[in-house]
Amino acid sequence: MAEAVSTFLIERSIPKELVIFLISMMPFLELRGGLVAAALLDIKFIEAFVICFVGNIIPVPFILLFIRKIFHILKKTKTLSGPITRLEERSMKKGAKVKRWRDWGLLFFVAIPFPGTGGWTGALIAALLDIRIKRSLPIIAVGILIAGIIMSVITYFVPHIFGF
Repeated sequence: MAEAVSTFLIERSIPKELVIFLISMMPFLELRGGLVAAALLDIKFIEAFVICFVGNIIPVPFILLFIRKIFHILKKTKTLSGPITRLEERSMKKGAKVKRWRDWGLLFFVAIPFPGTGGWTGALIAALLDIRIKRSLPIIAVGILIAGIIMSVITYFVPHIFGF
C-alpha cells in the first residue's frame, strides 16, 4: 500500500510533505490521518508531527471566526439549508458534553482521537456555543497537540515495538 502511494506521488512530483499537510487540513482526516499517511510514506516523526500540527491548526481560527456567518448564508439556499441544519444539530448533539464541561469538555473532545472529533468539529462546536476565540483557540490547539501525541504513539512507536 505504502509503495503504491509513494509511486503515485513520485510519478506526479508531489512532495510527500505537501500531501500530509493537505490531509491534515481536511475535515475528518485532520492530523490523525496526516500522521498515518506520514508513517506510511516514511516521513521522519518530528517533521511529520510539525507539518501535521500546523496543517490541522490553520483552518481552526477561520472556522471559529466565520462558520456561523457562512452557515447563515448557506441556510438561505434550498439545496444546502437541510444539510447545514443537520450538521449544526449533529454538532450540537456532540457538543452537549462540551457545553456541560466547557473548557475541559472542549479539550477532551478535540484530544481524544475518535471519528467525528478533532479540531474542525471542536472549532465548529465552540463557534456554535459562542465560546470566544481567545478562549477556544488555545484549548483546541492543546487538544490537537494531545491528539498528535496519541496518534504518534499509535503510528510511529507501537509498530516498531512489534517489529513492523
